Amino acid sequence: MIFHDSRDARFRFPGGARPLGETVRLSVRADGANSATLRLWKDGREWRVPMARVCTDPAAFPEHGPSHVERAHAIAPRHGEDVFTCEAALPEDTGSLWYYFILEYENQDALRAALASSALVDEGLRAHPVSPLYYGDARDHCYGAGLVYASEPPSYQIIIYDTAGDSPAWMREATMMQIMVDRFYGAGEKDPANLASWAYYHENWYDWPDLNLELDAQERSANDFFGGNLRGIEEKLPYIESLGVTVLYLNPIFRSPSNHKYDTGDYMQIDPSFGTEADLRSLCAAAEKRGIRVILDGVFSHTGADSLYFNKYGTYGEHAGAYRDEKSPYRAWYRFRRWPQDYDCWWGFTTLPNVNEMDKNYRAFINGENGVVAHWIGAGASGWRLDVADELPMPFLRELRRRARTTRSDAALIGEVWEDPTNKIAYGEARCYCAGDTLDSVMNYPLREAVLAFFTFKIDAFALERRIEAMRESMPPAFFYSLMNLLGSHDKPRAINVLADCGNMQPERRYRFPLELTAEQYERGKRRLIAAWTLICALPGMPCLYYGDEAGLTGMADPFCRKTFPWEREDRELTEKMREQSLRRRRSPALRTGHMRLYAESADVLVVERYIEHGQDAFGQSAADERVVTRIDRAGL
Repeated sequence: MIFHDSRDARFRFPGGARPLGETVRLSVRADGANSATLRLWKDGREWRVPMARVCTDPAAFPEHGPSHVERAHAIAPRHGEDVFTCEAALPEDTGSLWYYFILEYENQDALRAALASSALVDEGLRAHPVSPLYYGDARDHCYGAGLVYASEPPSYQIIIYDTAGDSPAWMREATMMQIMVDRFYGAGEKDPANLASWAYYHENWYDWPDLNLELDAQERSANDFFGGNLRGIEEKLPYIESLGVTVLYLNPIFRSPSNHKYDTGDYMQIDPSFGTEADLRSLCAAAEKRGIRVILDGVFSHTGADSLYFNKYGTYGEHAGAYRDEKSPYRAWYRFRRWPQDYDCWWGFTTLPNVNEMDKNYRAFINGENGVVAHWIGAGASGWRLDVADELPMPFLRELRRRARTTRSDAALIGEVWEDPTNKIAYGEARCYCAGDTLDSVMNYPLREAVLAFFTFKIDAFALERRIEAMRESMPPAFFYSLMNLLGSHDKPRAINVLADCGNMQPERRYRFPLELTAEQYERGKRRLIAAWTLICALPGMPCLYYGDEAGLTGMADPFCRKTFPWEREDRELTEKMREQSLRRRRSPALRTGHMRLYAESADVLVVERYIEHGQDAFGQSAADERVVTRIDRAGL
């Protein structure tokens, strides 16, 4: 047999992500092999470590070693088993360390026997065995038990992190709600004078959002408003609190002409249609009294073309902004290929000129002592969600995090990173966002995709278990327990639509429409949504409600996933079921910071066991012993 399991202490100890300065024991079973070599690599460096056969006679260990803990996790091979092991001192810098094993065979019979008795072997190797063999990660890249290959394999990963940069403790206790301000609730009269000349208010709060393809071509289609504002959110705090929510994440609130506000016009001014800085301060203070924090959305990779800084349309005066004045103080923020018409912009949208984040004046404006980040944390925010975080340079992110933490010691940064945050490749650079120096959390889209796929019968419980366990193994505990675990967002179709499994909910934009679910589709989506939210609330991380999901909002992708909250028309049964799970988590220390056992009982059943034992939670904090079991069965949903 040839075998390694990165989640088994006999083969990797200690397991999971590791702090700086540690040593990890790595072992591989390779029956009949003459030798085994561990290949480690990180950031262009490589180490090859010869591995020794395990000594099974305790009397043969040198005096004073190994410790009783090491003995407890040592492999004790049976007769005829060959196990190789070595101690690997981790590099002295944070990030992703990768490894696999190289196995040399001189005896062809031994090689064939080892392959014949191994369940996990790459296709074709049994019929045509070769030496050396390689043992690496499985093809699904979920770690654990891997695969034998004939050539260089996918590598296992060990994240090395700095414990001094652990995510704030409040995040692992939290339940979040995401709100698009214009679509939640409005207090007071709507004033069209607060909108751009090409924007308008709907007369009916319950309308579907508009999709004007003609305006799409002009990049001005996000021009319909409904009247939600900051005072409206403050009025609805009792409802928000009743859901067990302890964190509000607000989509951008700063001045801009669009309804989504991702085209910032002025970072230092609240959009007039949403209110004033005094309104934000009031909301943050009122929320804090209820134990609720506020997270703001920071869009720092680009500005709006219609902004104080670029001023393409002359909104801010004829001679202000980089587009209208080549000597503007903001000129160096942008990359002009030929001033002023030809400039670098976000994903080709001319209304979103990219900024040069490493320009010293821009960095001072955003990350300086009196900059944007510090100012709004000073106004009451508990941190930032960073739009397209993987498009921000790592030095800029590190600087931003230092400023946030200097301003408020428990400030949090949550990144919009759609893929695996432990080894994201962005613009040719391998990035690790969970090493303790950039982000505290990310929007957990990989979990969302896995959970929705499970409940729509595209993957089974065994595959879901592997995906979740891969996250747990690869991430530092504080980061894993702080993940923003979402089912819906402003960039995705409503979860209930996806779970209803009624077709493509994210077609090409021109084919989107305000789809109404049939009664049968809605009930199917609703049953599955309740089960999915139950699972999200049982897992480590911050469960995140996208406003209105709990009230029965439906919709295709943008703009139809951005409908207004259905006040007085809520699905109250759904709301109560979702609230029940949120409060179950809120009242249970085990569900927030307890240890986890996760296993699939069958293709349809996943079991999540959360527990506190010996008076300590997963972080060594004092807590009463508790055990909570959540059994998720998708059969019949």
